[in-house]
Amino acid sequence: MRLTSLPPILALAVALPAVAQDAARDWDLHRNTRTDAIMAYTVYDNGLGIAVRCVDGGYEAFLSGLPAAGAGETRTLDVAFADDELAPQSWNVGVNDTIAVSSFPAPFARKLRQGGRLQIRVPDGAGPGRALRYDVTLPASPGSIDETLTACERPLVDPRDARLDSLPESGLPENLVWARRPVVDFPSRSRYARGFAVTTCLVDPDGALSDCTIETEHPRDGGFGGETLQAVRRARVRDTGGLTDLPPVMVSFRVNFVIQGYETREDRERMRENRRKRREEREAEG
Repeated sequence: MRLTSLPPILALAVALPAVAQDAARDWDLHRNTRTDAIMAYTVYDNGLGIAVRCVDGGYEAFLSGLPAAGAGETRTLDVAFADDELAPQSWNVGVNDTIAVSSFPAPFARKLRQGGRLQIRVPDGAGPGRALRYDVTLPASPGSIDETLTACERPLVDPRDARLDSLPESGLPENLVWARRPVVDFPSRSRYARGFAVTTCLVDPDGALSDCTIETEHPRDGGFGGETLQAVRRARVRDTGGLTDLPPVMVSFRVNFVIQGYETREDRERMRENRRKRREEREAEG
């Protein structure tokens, strides 16, 4: 599902003068009282735009001005802050496929607010087999980004971010697998045909999940985050080495929702794969 609520924000960001940012200044801030939105943004002369926003209680972070993503609901970007090594991240694709939307917007914003070097590598961004790389200096944001986080009641500092950074792309730490995946029902009162939610949780000693946070969901008013939290109550992970007293590590996962009859080929392939994995998990459980 491509995110449909972003073009007005993109229009605002790309309409601004594309000038090299002064690392000594804060990010620009835009308020829209009609939609109860507040957005911090910065735009570079290489066409890259970066923005974070709180709108109606939902938090978002996105990049604009990227090479077109083409088909697919997600794309992989390699991202690094400061002098860290580039690491692959899965981003959501907007209806305008030059926009990439973060699955973990608040943790991403907390890194942005520190300022300094940001590198983004777009696989095949300069053509097949040729990556495009952005290397920019972020303005520190002691005010603007903080305002967006505070407006959505997101902490300015969160120790969970360090745990998130250590997770592989699968969202499960080493030696952990799903014993029982979150199985969701489509929200009964949702007015949408599709949606998704990205969630992080901590693992209890018995493999149950607790202290869960909906990092992002789309559409925001579709009820997909709430339905995911209901499903988490029945989910379990297990240690492949037989450890029965699990440490309180973090897991992350994405749940996709679609009403029967609206499935794409990508949806059907994902559903088949999920059914196969659930069968394997039931067999492993005995």
